[in-house]
Amino acid sequence: MVATNFQRAVDHVLASEGGYVDHPHDPGGATNHGITRATLAQYRGREVSKADMQALSLAEATAIYRQNYWKAVRADALPGGIDFAVFDCAVNSGPRRAVLILQETLGVARDGIIGPATLGAAGAGDPADIVNRYCALRLAFLGRLPTLKIFGNGWRKRVESVQRNALALATSNASAATPSQPHFPATLEITSMVNLRTILLSRPIWANLVGLASIMLSLAGLDTSGLDTAGFSESLLQVVAGGSFIASSLFQLRRRNS
Repeated sequence: MVATNFQRAVDHVLASEGGYVDHPHDPGGATNHGITRATLAQYRGREVSKADMQALSLAEATAIYRQNYWKAVRADALPGGIDFAVFDCAVNSGPRRAVLILQETLGVARDGIIGPATLGAAGAGDPADIVNRYCALRLAFLGRLPTLKIFGNGWRKRVESVQRNALALATSNASAATPSQPHFPATLEITSMVNLRTILLSRPIWANLVGLASIMLSLAGLDTSGLDTAGFSESLLQVVAGGSFIASSLFQLRRRNS
């Protein structure tokens, strides 16, 4: 029930989604900042091209996230932490699926609509417990999808990251309810690191860097005709993504122990 959680939540989503991606196995097709081509067309009320997708600004992407996902799951009416967990699931799997998983978590009627019964059950429970059970059910749902072998590892890492940050939000919001205690937002790192992580996890950037390196090696007289630049850039991206995850985990562990 903390409206200001939206910016923290969307910063985390933007860091997870990266920039422009056109994965051949992604049923959503080309995306930019996590926004699909169909979503952008619906938001603008007209067809959009891949050039439109590549030019999508962070400001417009953020506006879409607020309108199509945050408001769609009534996140401002949900307790802190739960709001973020449901929002991220809505971005990844659609608002209706995110609400269905929440209703399954709470043990209320599953109609895909956030109403008084769902809000009442969410407000009556322990936010941390609800977040943990929600993320477990979300992983179970993702595990049944046909593209699990392709995207499963990334989905798992994403949900684990969401769970950590949602629990931190739940804790910080609980602390804020006690005026005598100082409140230091536990998820400050996702705001300060979002732009750097978005750049580091951008496939086009790594593809361009590998292509440039291949050209430089060719100019130096080395044969690069057999170099799989696409595969090499994808491997580099996976290494950077893994390093980013480890660094984030170590940062949070150090902060908890300090």
